[in-house]
Amino acid sequence: MAATAPTSRSREQPAGDEEATSDLKLGEFQNVPTLTLSEARVLINAVMDRRKQQRKVEETETLVKTLDYLDVFARFKQKENIEAVERMLVGHDELELFERSQLGDMILRLTLLDDGGSLCCETSEEAKTLIPSLANKISDIDLQELLDEISKLRNFTE
Repeated sequence: MAATAPTSRSREQPAGDEEATSDLKLGEFQNVPTLTLSEARVLINAVMDRRKQQRKVEETETLVKTLDYLDVFARFKQKENIEAVERMLVGHDELELFERSQLGDMILRLTLLDDGGSLCCETSEEAKTLIPSLANKISDIDLQELLDEISKLRNFTE
C-alpha cells in the first residue's frame, strides 16, 4: 500500500512560556508595543474609512464581529481621550507596555445586560487582581491616583 499524503501542514508547537500572572512572561512579545481596545477601534475604523473612500472595502464576518466587539468594549471612543490616557500611562516607566495597555481599557471589561452600564475597576486592589503583574511595580497610592485620573477623563468627557 502506498503512503498517503498529509492532509494538513505541520504546525509549530507553541512555545508555552507566555503568561500574564504576577510574573509577566510574554515570550517574543515581551517588549512589543500593544494597543488598548480603544486604540485598536480608532485604528481599524480609520483604515476602514480610507478603504471605503478608495472603494476597496471587504467586510468579512471576522471584521464585522471585531468591530462590534470593539464598539462594546473599547472604553474611550474619542481620539482625544485615548491620547490623554496614553499620555497618563506613558509616564509610568515601571510598567510594561502590556500592563499599560491593559490599564488603559481594563476599567470596562464587563457590560451589564440589564441596564447597559458597566462594572468599573475602582480600586488599586481590583486592578492588581485583574493584572497580577502590577503587584510589585506600582504602589497602591500611585495606582489609585492613575485609576482616578482615567475615570475622571471618562466621566467628564465621554
